[in-house]
Amino acid sequence: MRTVDGRVAGRRGQATRQKLLDCLSEMLSSSPYRDVKVIDVARKAGTSPATFYQYFPDVEGAVLEIADQMAAEGAGLTQLLEGRSWAGKAGWQTAQELVEGFLEFWRKHDAILRVVDLGAAEGDKRFYKIRMKILNSVNNSLADSISELQSKGRVDKDVNPAAVAGALVAMLASVSSHQKGFTSWGVKQAELKPNLALLVYLGVTGRKPTK
Repeated sequence: MRTVDGRVAGRRGQATRQKLLDCLSEMLSSSPYRDVKVIDVARKAGTSPATFYQYFPDVEGAVLEIADQMAAEGAGLTQLLEGRSWAGKAGWQTAQELVEGFLEFWRKHDAILRVVDLGAAEGDKRFYKIRMKILNSVNNSLADSISELQSKGRVDKDVNPAAVAGALVAMLASVSSHQKGFTSWGVKQAELKPNLALLVYLGVTGRKPTK
């Protein structure tokens, strides 16, 4: 791990760097991204702006570092689909666990995901790539699952696996980022998962689940 000027950061430097990232993450949970300043992050971490600039070019650079770490964790979402069956009760279990994994990931990383979505929406390719890295981890596995079902004659031949997988993943991401909003529609949090899982199961298999 190196500083901005290329020097290797020692153990103490690495700890300071991580503390700055942790403080920034905490601030993003309570403050709009545009309002977070280097001096505020440094003060919260008990250090100086000069120290911040040793490790990051600016707040955006530090945010991208947090986003990269989050995306690496998001790549693990593919494990929710690896080697899983979509047949019968096992398939219903797969759908539920996929939905739960998505909802939990978004709850855990809500603050940084809002910033990533904002940057991607504004056309920043760096944030767009991070967002797609997370979504691709599930999209590709889901498309493979649909293709496999199709090859066995269990999904209509006219279905485009990539299109269906992409639509389902986009739906999961959108719903996951809007979890709190469902309460204003009279939907309890406990009701969201099974109903979202139903849509995923129907989308993948074209059938009602066996519960």
